[in-house]
Amino acid sequence: MATNGNGHHEKTVVVLQLSGGNDALNTVIPYNDGQYYDNRPFVNIPQDQVLKLDDKLGLNPALAPIKALWDEGNVPLINGVGYPSPNRSHFRSMDVWHTAESEEVGEDGWLGRAIRELDPQAENVLTGVNFGRGLPRALYAKGVPVASVGNLETYGLFPDIKDEAARNLALEAFTQMYGGSGRDVIANFISQTGTDALKGADILRVAPQRYSSSIEYADNPIADNMKSIAQVMTAGLGTRVYYTQHGSFDTHASELTSHAKLWQDVSGAVGDFMDDMKEHDMDKDVVVLLFSEFGRRIKDNGAGTDHGSGGVAFVIGGDVNGGMYGDFPSLDDDKQLEGDLHFSNDFRSTYSTIAERWLGIDPIVTTNGQYEQFDFISK
Repeated sequence: MATNGNGHHEKTVVVLQLSGGNDALNTVIPYNDGQYYDNRPFVNIPQDQVLKLDDKLGLNPALAPIKALWDEGNVPLINGVGYPSPNRSHFRSMDVWHTAESEEVGEDGWLGRAIRELDPQAENVLTGVNFGRGLPRALYAKGVPVASVGNLETYGLFPDIKDEAARNLALEAFTQMYGGSGRDVIANFISQTGTDALKGADILRVAPQRYSSSIEYADNPIADNMKSIAQVMTAGLGTRVYYTQHGSFDTHASELTSHAKLWQDVSGAVGDFMDDMKEHDMDKDVVVLLFSEFGRRIKDNGAGTDHGSGGVAFVIGGDVNGGMYGDFPSLDDDKQLEGDLHFSNDFRSTYSTIAERWLGIDPIVTTNGQYEQFDFISK
């Protein structure tokens, strides 16, 4: 991990996107509120199974590893997170979270802007790394290189092409696809965008070789990605922003089974990752943000829950102030938002807190405005 001038590790952030709209009400459960069970006669967590946090709220039993981190004071839990005039479309709501722009369609992603602030000259092609397919909008910003890694062992541009002749054949194939006159354009594109990718690939390949740990991660996609993040983080490559995602949390049907499995995988992966960080004495230098684009409806549909609003986010780390942040939304009929949970705090307050207090960058640049900050990270 990179160090600052004082010899301390640089602060890093890992963002784990819960794609599909996580059911906040079955994640953080108001187990002593009869309205919860009235509204959810079929899709509820029995009171005696809830992992109690206090005398009102508790966690889904599938979040046992996160509950253990909570007990250690390492989990700020942000209830009622959302934004004004929420949108129930996956694409639009995720775009809002990715760009931190809720009124208009944003251009750059909030983390892309953060990476630009951290590395304004784009000197390190690995300041930001995504683990998964494609490039999430959150990481996009003009002129900001971000490596997107499907498999850390084989990452790279044309990873299976070993020699120049084979590369030329591949280029010829692209040329045929786009027309003969496009060869120069394609070659230039590969040259311009591929140079950083190849450079990043060459650097990233050292990470697994440098990594040693006693932690045994589970065999599932999110655990694989969290292990890869740990490998890159412990290799000291200067990466400050990591991104990955898991899903789908779009639980319209069979929710009790599928939601539990999703959270078992995520919670287990995060728990193992934090154990890994502790083993490497890095747990106080990283925060993990878990978020989803929206919550679900208050009433169940008999088998699952439909798109709603008013979600929950988690921030996890060894140097945070754990506890409850944000008011838990009321289930009273007159305090609902068209059958949804009202948001009680803007998600950009969480972004702003992480940007300024953790990464040490201008929060207004990352959030497109000024937002009240939480105290889960001390000033």
